[in-house]
Amino acid sequence: MTSSSTTSSSKGTAIALRGATLRFGAHLIWENLDLDVTPGECLVILGPNGSGKTTLLKVFLGLLPLSAGTITVDGRPPGRGSPTAGYVAQQRIFDPDLPIRGRDLVQLGVDGRRPGLPRTRASQVDPAIEAVGAAGYADAPVGLLSGGQQQRLRIAQALVGMPRLLLCDEPLTSLDPAAQEEIVGVIDRHRREHGTTVVYVTHEITPVADVVDQVLYVAAGRWAAGPADTVLTTQTLSNLYGTHIDVLRVGGHVVIVGEGHGH
Repeated sequence: MTSSSTTSSSKGTAIALRGATLRFGAHLIWENLDLDVTPGECLVILGPNGSGKTTLLKVFLGLLPLSAGTITVDGRPPGRGSPTAGYVAQQRIFDPDLPIRGRDLVQLGVDGRRPGLPRTRASQVDPAIEAVGAAGYADAPVGLLSGGQQQRLRIAQALVGMPRLLLCDEPLTSLDPAAQEEIVGVIDRHRREHGTTVVYVTHEITPVADVVDQVLYVAAGRWAAGPADTVLTTQTLSNLYGTHIDVLRVGGHVVIVGEGHGH
């Protein structure tokens, strides 16, 4: 059982899924997923733990094949290591003894894709570092930085290669609300200035609510896609979960509450 309010756009598609199904053995992640994301659009993927949000990003990156259906990214089947995609992975704290500086980490956003000698210049790396507010610690060993500082540098690393598609898996982890607002602003400004398609995976839509164009909600093998106001409703989510789910809007936050589910 699926539902969707997504339609194709005359602008073309940055990501297109048709009948996309993914299973791990007998376990169904999601099935018959149809989705169009237009160039320069911001998509937010929501859902409970284990619903396949990060797994879907891996499909976009060409790291996992579909069990059925088709996918194109930028008009082609996704390929592992594509230079057109930037990726902010779920946060993992670096080893304190890791012998690289913050700016070295950012530089890998370009140099890590190419064999031979580094080709990235400071004129490329420094603006990305400054954009995320990390200039004050860019020359410090990355393993000695806080989780929030490391996360800013990861975002700079993803942006420095000027990707056409930016995939962000819980990119606001370890950031306080003010820092979250700042980083969302940085990413959205980059999106608007360069036409970059942005995909967020997150547990809460509130930090990105002002920039989102489309929501994909996945749960219990089902999905719903479309504008936030049509997807994040009591009726839509109750249909997905197969039980009553309340969607409340309190003080600018969307709160999803149901049996065994609280976000």
